[in-house]
Amino acid sequence: MDSLISIDGLRGQWRLLFQRAQPLRVLLALATLMAGARLAGHQDAVIPLFLGTIASALAETDDSWRGRLRALLVMLACFAAVGAGVQALFGLSWVFIGVFCLAAFGITMLGAIGARYKAIAYGTLILAMYATISMEHAVAAHGPGHHWREPLLLVAGAAWYGAISVMWCALFPSLPVQAMLVRVYGVLGEYVRYKASLFEPLRGVDVQRKRLALAGLNAKVVSALNDAKEAIFSRLGPRAPTGRLARYRGLYLIAQDVHERASSSHEDYNALAEAFFHSDLLYRCQRVLWLQGDACSQLARSVERREPFVMDGQSVQALAELRSAIAHARATAGDDAQQRLPAIEALARNLALLDGQLAGASDTAHPSARLGRTDMSLFDRSARDWRDALARVRRQLTPRSPLFRHAVRLAVALAAGYGVMHVVQLQEGYWIMLTTLFVCQPGYGETIARMGQRVAGTALGVVAGWALIDLFPQPLLQSVFAVVAGVVFFANRSTRYLLATAAMTLLVLMCFNQITDSARLIEPRLIDTAIGSVIAGLAVLLVLPHWQARRIHEIAAQAMRQHAAYLRQIASQYDSGARDDLAYRLARRNAHNADAALSTAVTEMFREPGFARRRAGVAVRFVIQSHTLLSYLSALGAHRAAVPDGPQVAVLREAAQQAAAALEQLAADVEAGRLGTAPPHPAREALAAGAEADAGRNVPQADEADEVMARLRLMRTELLLVWVQIDVLRAHAADWLAAADAAPDQAAEGRAGVPGSPN
Repeated sequence: MDSLISIDGLRGQWRLLFQRAQPLRVLLALATLMAGARLAGHQDAVIPLFLGTIASALAETDDSWRGRLRALLVMLACFAAVGAGVQALFGLSWVFIGVFCLAAFGITMLGAIGARYKAIAYGTLILAMYATISMEHAVAAHGPGHHWREPLLLVAGAAWYGAISVMWCALFPSLPVQAMLVRVYGVLGEYVRYKASLFEPLRGVDVQRKRLALAGLNAKVVSALNDAKEAIFSRLGPRAPTGRLARYRGLYLIAQDVHERASSSHEDYNALAEAFFHSDLLYRCQRVLWLQGDACSQLARSVERREPFVMDGQSVQALAELRSAIAHARATAGDDAQQRLPAIEALARNLALLDGQLAGASDTAHPSARLGRTDMSLFDRSARDWRDALARVRRQLTPRSPLFRHAVRLAVALAAGYGVMHVVQLQEGYWIMLTTLFVCQPGYGETIARMGQRVAGTALGVVAGWALIDLFPQPLLQSVFAVVAGVVFFANRSTRYLLATAAMTLLVLMCFNQITDSARLIEPRLIDTAIGSVIAGLAVLLVLPHWQARRIHEIAAQAMRQHAAYLRQIASQYDSGARDDLAYRLARRNAHNADAALSTAVTEMFREPGFARRRAGVAVRFVIQSHTLLSYLSALGAHRAAVPDGPQVAVLREAAQQAAAALEQLAADVEAGRLGTAPPHPAREALAAGAEADAGRNVPQADEADEVMARLRLMRTELLLVWVQIDVLRAHAADWLAAADAAPDQAAEGRAGVPGSPN
């Protein structure tokens, strides 16, 4: 038994390593290049070949093999151009740095086109710095002249890794999609289980704190869904997908529906806790939701292991027990609990449908089609043609754009590093600029975090390198250490930057020690890293800083607009009937994206200096209420179905349209920096009057069992909760703008806004 467990564990580790394919590709590329250089007797070629491989891997994005081949050709053209430029201008000093900084600005702005071009731009800048460092060593060793060998080797290393990457994608096209779906259902399970913690019938629970944490988890789910969608879309050809990719697309669409149902709220949780304090109803709801979160995690494991997914049946039994408890409460509960029971019944229906969605994932061929879905199209967010690409760049060419500010900041920081290098006459001084390039990030918090990690990681790498060189002087072992260090760098660069920096420092020392004494590099490496990190920190603090507090109103306004668009889509389906078409799914995804962007922006705000986040408290409250509003909209969306015409339905439809208009007006007011008087909303008053009439009638069980009446009552309850959130958001916006008036210098710049980007 132990041997079987160990074999399963090894298989699991191998699958995990295989899904994290980039470190394996880097291992293959570096090992073959190192072996080839040693066999050819050209150890001095290892450094530029390795650096070209690293730049190519940093420029890599997930794509099909055809898309990656196109990206590789564009990347190699960019790499060859900057390599030739460095070769032509290296000896011209200030002309070189002027052109370099202009190129850094222009290349960074290309990131506005999309993620692929952003990665290529970043890799191109890194290769330009590698080419500069290689030219510096060539000039020091052989004197001034034409040293085309280093740029050619850099491009050759990049091309070799690119060829391996394209072949890998052709051989294993679905591995990245599989890994991303594992991540989707993993974070979705975590989200659902945390959502279950809201159903504790305890007095004095800080629901707002839980809502804030839930908003952060929701941002992770949204990010995972977006990455999975892009991975699937990039592999969809003109024909309908078949085989494993068809199943993965179905699982992605199921994850969207599960997310909508799991994120929905049917009543204020404090009110439910008070009404059912002496009942086990909420605990039963909590148990069902917790089991469904576990089912999401089990589905993630089955996708990872490529095994059939089978629901264990516990949630079905828990749902049956929940329905029995609801029937008992209907017969015995007091008046207050009777008024809240429709929300519990709606929640039970939603949980049953969520369970059905997860059960549909057991279909090994077309899990989403089994649930009756016909429209499985996905929206293409990439640039349609070169005119669209240029338009995206043009929209960002303004000081209001964070991308523009980052591009200017990066260019200034590189120029400052070049100036310090020449003034102080530092050995290996171009490492200052390389450090600045790696450390300087668009956000203040990430840049400051990288500063410390870069310095500490470099020191750790220097110590490890010195010890390994002293203990293992054999060149072959040092070559192995260099290859392993490169793999460690790519395995940890996104999660453990300190370890990744240490690994890269170790790689550089091991490679240099193959051709010279790397001990002379230790002190310059430490000094240049410290100087480059400080320059990056000063740049993000002083050069066009874009504090989140200065643009948070724009992000909040965008969230309100997307919530309004989502509400309009939901309301239209109460007329036509539920359909998961592209327009509805796009509106839902845009609303969640905007909510996640707002949550992320507020999180970033707390990583900024105190003087830059004077409105942080109000912003946190706004995030909580925005996410609460989205949960009520999700409940409306989860229960959408056609309702017959009638006076009550007309009131509900008008109330939904007026709520959407009120959200759009709130967005315009927040964006403009002034809050006007809220206009009267007669449909809302009629809505409230209908709810009071229902409460006064104490509707008997027979009427409540009627499906249409239950749906109308649910729609009325959710719309009233939406209106309550609009009022709360408007009050927070008033506090927000009052705080802005107290800091007019910040508000003036903040009202400039940020140009929008296409959906």
